[in-house]
Amino acid sequence: RHKLGLALAEAAPYLLLLSATPHQGKTDSFHRLISLLDQDAFPDIESITKDRVKPYVIRTEKRQAICADGKPLFKPRRTQLEAIAWDERHRMQRILYHAVTGYVREGYNQAMREKRNYIGFLMLLMQRLVTSSTRAVRVTLERRLEVLESPEGQLSFFDGFPEEDWAELDGQEQLDILTKHKLQAIKNEHAEVRQLLDLAQECDEAGPDVKAEALMDWIYRLQQEEKDPNLKILIFTEFMATQEMLYEFLTSRGFQAVCLNGSMNMQERDRVQEEFADRARILISTDAGGEGLNLQFCHVVVNYDIPWNPMRLEQRIGRVDRIGQNKVVRAINLVLEDSVDHRILEVLEEKLAVIFNEFGVDKTGDVLDSAQAAGIFEDLYLDAILNPEEMETSIANAVTRIETQVRQTKESISVLGRAEDLTPDEAERLISHPFPYWVERMTTSFVQAHGGQAEKRIDGWNLRWPDSSETIDAVFTGNETELNPTAQHLTLQNANIRNLVMRLPRFVPGQPIPVIKLPNIPQGVCGFWSLWEISVQADDWNRKRIIPLFLHDDGRILVPTARRIWDELLSESIKVEGHVKQDSNLVFQRLMEAVKTYGRTAYDELTGAHEDRMKREREKGNYSFDARHRAIERIGLPAVRNYRLRQLEQEKHEWQKMMEQKAQVSPDVVPLVIVRIEEGASHD
Repeated sequence: RHKLGLALAEAAPYLLLLSATPHQGKTDSFHRLISLLDQDAFPDIESITKDRVKPYVIRTEKRQAICADGKPLFKPRRTQLEAIAWDERHRMQRILYHAVTGYVREGYNQAMREKRNYIGFLMLLMQRLVTSSTRAVRVTLERRLEVLESPEGQLSFFDGFPEEDWAELDGQEQLDILTKHKLQAIKNEHAEVRQLLDLAQECDEAGPDVKAEALMDWIYRLQQEEKDPNLKILIFTEFMATQEMLYEFLTSRGFQAVCLNGSMNMQERDRVQEEFADRARILISTDAGGEGLNLQFCHVVVNYDIPWNPMRLEQRIGRVDRIGQNKVVRAINLVLEDSVDHRILEVLEEKLAVIFNEFGVDKTGDVLDSAQAAGIFEDLYLDAILNPEEMETSIANAVTRIETQVRQTKESISVLGRAEDLTPDEAERLISHPFPYWVERMTTSFVQAHGGQAEKRIDGWNLRWPDSSETIDAVFTGNETELNPTAQHLTLQNANIRNLVMRLPRFVPGQPIPVIKLPNIPQGVCGFWSLWEISVQADDWNRKRIIPLFLHDDGRILVPTARRIWDELLSESIKVEGHVKQDSNLVFQRLMEAVKTYGRTAYDELTGAHEDRMKREREKGNYSFDARHRAIERIGLPAVRNYRLRQLEQEKHEWQKMMEQKAQVSPDVVPLVIVRIEEGASHD
């Protein structure tokens, strides 16, 4: 991924990186990320300081984000742990759970003694499977028994998997990899698997799992609490066998449900999402199936089983906890009472809440990456399975590791600076800015003036451009686009409008000056109004300012009046009354003298911005050369070191020459518009 990012950074003129967790306590990883933005500014890890990072980072905490009206962008979230009690009807399922747990404990210990880690992985998956559903553990036991009864020559060893990559896989993906290999048995495994399979089959025949029945109760309860008999619910499970069981269980009881998993292609995924948005009330998804989903039209998530890595739990809830969600997000986490999951989560959630509140952390993912979380929590679950009598100690150790990691991460990410205090004022200013109206006026006027047609409709414009191409249902503001989703939103990015802007004529000295009458300006305001472009250009830098000037007939230059007239020209439909009879060159010369005086502030701002940029470029370049010099000085071989130093010195000399050239600027002043303003009304 870093190689891809590096290639894109080198090829693209502009680069915007969006990340929920750009810094998770690993400075080297953060350095690789931010150096994609500017390698010269961040040549080494030592360059990662708050002052150097600040210009490159805009930070907004998710729960502090607001809409344009000042309301929170994200709705609150309610998470609830629901422990499901065993009853006498499900006695066999409870026996199966404890039998599999014993099998896992003994099998894992034996696998570790024999240094067969891959069998250990399978044992841990068995624990998660029996917690998920009887169907899931039964199907896996059947596949395992089939392997164990295969001829010895067909058995194979697992080639292994990098630890970090393994942690990134969900339960189903891990299971698929392990069951694809015909792993050799551990001692007495055949008899144990046969016995467990008989027990699982007996449970399956006895009726639905206790958790499935509890899920039904929760669906009806949620409908009542949310006052919505057609409430949409997203159900997550780790395993496809459990997904299949839930689909059969729910549809046989009259619920319209659809399934999503990692085996589906893009077209199938899209179809399932459309069905869930339309007629289906329940979507049953695996973790892989849920990646990339935008389901903000649903606000209830039921985690039918709980991944050991809490990052996956966060990713599940994140499918509905998104921008556009208009209800409080609810997450129901189902666990079997007195199971390993229940005993861990019951204590851990409370302790983590205290830590996160103390450090101002919203969720685990803000301070731990997936591999870190997987390591800590899988160790905890493993200790709880192998040594249940020491569970309290195991939880305390995990909490200590998490607290240490949280503290280190919070210290590390301080380099990002604090999140900006957000107010709706800036958003309101942008939303209410008349620029889209200006583009609309410019476009429709130009089209009509150059042989095209602009027909105003109730929900937009029908435009026929001068080249005879057409745009139907054209709108110019985001609000209009929301009201009419099928409309074409035209901005300056539109090819026709870009061509239009490039063809806009500029005023040429000596050309006739048009006369315009404005009704809404004070009496006695007569003279020449003009619009000027002031620019400063360097080798790779070009900035412009547009300023209006008004030359009154009494000889005064009135800048505030110029702005007032500009507003009137933009808001009124203007008709040209004629042209000035006097020599326009005299007017032009007088305005040119005025712009040299009144445009000085704009020119100074532009040159100041260029000087600030050059200062930053020099500081950045010098820092980069110094860092490279220090790195070369550490080379042990004198000949190599001296050669590299000479190369670096030559490179720095060339860079200094380039910087001198870039420091040179060329100013320019261009008249865009000059019109004669007279009293009276001229608009249609």
